[in-house]
Amino acid sequence: MFSFKLNGKTVQVSEVDPHTSVLSWLRQRGLTGSKEGCAEGECGACAVLLLRPDGEGSRLESVNGCLLSLPSLADQEVWTVEGLADSELHPAQVALLQGGSQCGYCTPGFVVSMAAEYYRQGRQDFDLEALSGNLCRCTGYRPIKDAAQSLGKPEADDVLAQRLESPAPALEALDYVPVGRHSYASLQTPPRFFRPTSLPELFEITSSHPQAKLVAGGTDWMVEVNQRFSRSPVQVAIDQVLELKSLTWTKEYVEIGAGLTLSEMERGLEGQVPLLHEWFPRFASRLIRNRATLGGNIATASPIGDSPPVLLALGADLLLSSATGEHTVPLAEFFTGYRQTLLQPGELIKAVRIPLPLAPMARFYKICKRPMDDISTVAAGLVMELDGDTVKSIRIGLGGVAPTPVRAYKTEAALLGKPWDLRTVRVAAEVARAEFSPIDDHRGSAAYRVAMLGKLLEKFYAQTSGVLA
Repeated sequence: MFSFKLNGKTVQVSEVDPHTSVLSWLRQRGLTGSKEGCAEGECGACAVLLLRPDGEGSRLESVNGCLLSLPSLADQEVWTVEGLADSELHPAQVALLQGGSQCGYCTPGFVVSMAAEYYRQGRQDFDLEALSGNLCRCTGYRPIKDAAQSLGKPEADDVLAQRLESPAPALEALDYVPVGRHSYASLQTPPRFFRPTSLPELFEITSSHPQAKLVAGGTDWMVEVNQRFSRSPVQVAIDQVLELKSLTWTKEYVEIGAGLTLSEMERGLEGQVPLLHEWFPRFASRLIRNRATLGGNIATASPIGDSPPVLLALGADLLLSSATGEHTVPLAEFFTGYRQTLLQPGELIKAVRIPLPLAPMARFYKICKRPMDDISTVAAGLVMELDGDTVKSIRIGLGGVAPTPVRAYKTEAALLGKPWDLRTVRVAAEVARAEFSPIDDHRGSAAYRVAMLGKLLEKFYAQTSGVLA
């Protein structure tokens, strides 16, 4: 059994399958303001608010209810769109009623995301990027934008604003097995959900359950659960393992805990790694980044994952950890095949290390059908240092052009030690087009991907040589 607070009231859970999403559970209880539009985190109609630690106080973060497993709420506090309206409508609801709501299907999700930004500490203007994960099917974004920007500051007696002045609840270790459900009678072992809070606890669990599914943010796994009906007898949530959530600067590198959410990373780095600062807004949406982790995105080993091209360009290493010890491997050697990595049984990514100092020239490019919140057709990270007009060092990380994320070593060799001019770039662009053999799929043809390799290199030259200026 576990409990959590829903709209200010304690709820106890004992019989629910641990694969159940928060969205499904809410709707079964009659809280139907949260909608299912896609079941994969694309539309935001299912958004709910989570209370998260923030210094000595707390913060409210909007997350996708469809990608949040119910046991992950244990000990936490969550609000739905219904809970925002206490004795009267919330200011975000009032603002949308003034013309920002059309068919109304998306409105509850927009209300929740608007509320998260409404309560953001230190907010001056409304950051519209907070709504990036919410989709309006009526294309009524202008009045929604107007409604968001009309919001002022919370009143002194606002209940949620007052709650943010106190710490979020501490999350304890969890071992949850549902009971009392006749549907488990035919199973030799009922499904089980663990949430350890330290690496020793985690390794003890994985030693006893070597086939357990490790889940960090759940933004990938819960899509499989929702749409492909994937199931695991044992799930282990690692998002509260303390050793995975550090961010440390040394003279040699910056070490980023693999369990930090991307939003936590963004706040912690404070723009000090410019390439990552440029990359964050292009990774899915704020709703997703509030749950997704860097380690999870790497470990899925998707050839179109957005973080590997950036980290390959930055020359990142991975710190791998198991019950027997730790060791580092270059990210460039980590991917061994399609969805395959060097990770051994019982081993996980503990942290990512980015070497310092950082090269002065860096860009991230993402080619996709939508400018934001989309899966890459081709992604590229480029980092370069010049010595005068000569290429002193360059790293090019790519996604979407091979079965794994890759470094463009031949293209780098064609540039290294050469003058940084258009002739050199055009020669290297031809090398880039021939270096990989991408496939045709519904996101783009092989010919298109090959063409992009050369064009992105030319774009990088234009932006770093002052040609565009």
